[in-house]
Amino acid sequence: MFVDLRTYTMFPGRLNTFLDLYEREGLPIQKKHLGEPLGYFITETGTLNQVVHIWGYESAADRERRRQAMESDPDWIAYRRKSAEAGNVQHQTNKLLRSASFSPM
Repeated sequence: MFVDLRTYTMFPGRLNTFLDLYEREGLPIQKKHLGEPLGYFITETGTLNQVVHIWGYESAADRERRRQAMESDPDWIAYRRKSAEAGNVQHQTNKLLRSASFSPM
């Protein structure tokens, strides 16, 4: 399994605005192209105002194919523009993880 671990840090006070827009407009598009996320979380301790989401793929090539289709989708392009204009995200990190041979996933 190949895992895409994404962490978005919001400006203080902007977390719910981000989540509302994403759930209403972004998530349906991502599900269409990427399938269901493995998880979608909000930090409770440590660095606050963060959203962490995890997507699973069969391989790096599978991830590339699905994300390329999503990035070409006019609805996704419109959502990304609207999300950027809202100015919620302060910082983003992205980690691509490959399962160890003994991992249960």
